[in-house]
Amino acid sequence: MSTATLSATIRSDSGKGAARALRRAGSIPAVIYGHKRQPMSLSVLTRDLERLLERVSAESTVVELSIDGTVSRTLIREIQKHPFKKQLVHVDFQELVAGEMITVSIPLVIVGVSVGVRSFGGILDQTMRDLEVSVDPSNIPNHIDLDVSALGLGDSIHVRDIKLPAGVTVLTDSDASVLVIAAPRVSAADAAADAAAAATAEPEVLRAKKLADDK
Repeated sequence: MSTATLSATIRSDSGKGAARALRRAGSIPAVIYGHKRQPMSLSVLTRDLERLLERVSAESTVVELSIDGTVSRTLIREIQKHPFKKQLVHVDFQELVAGEMITVSIPLVIVGVSVGVRSFGGILDQTMRDLEVSVDPSNIPNHIDLDVSALGLGDSIHVRDIKLPAGVTVLTDSDASVLVIAAPRVSAADAAADAAAAATAEPEVLRAKKLADDK
């Protein structure tokens, strides 16, 4: 389980004007909710949150949120960004309690190089990069490994094929495709070259046959 720390401050002001003033001062409006607690309005320093997001996966990292000296274990549930600028405008935290199952998305990490890619020029086509699971907050895996070493051309991995850690229940459709080792693609130039070679091969054979008949 991956963890990180972040500090927050309780805020009493609300509304768009207060939020804009907070952002101008270098902080971001936030809220914490969950486990039967009333939602609480917070603020976090913009630079601290940006640094945290640069080094962790927000969807699966437990954030130990220090709120005026009291620490709560949380997950970041939503990050709102400005529609045009690269600016964070709001963040939601969900408080976690051990034994209370939660739904999270866990990154899927490819391990190894498949036989189909290494020996036959195949292409690994990954269509799913995260897996939605139900898990106890104390048991959240950092990621789930997918070993592709033995896969040949045309082989694939579906959700049902993934080995999950103990205590983790998959919520994604078991028949959903995760990845496939596709055959190498033939470019238009290669196809044209093959066609040209085939077109010139037959006259050479016929010419050789004619020379043999004249003898």
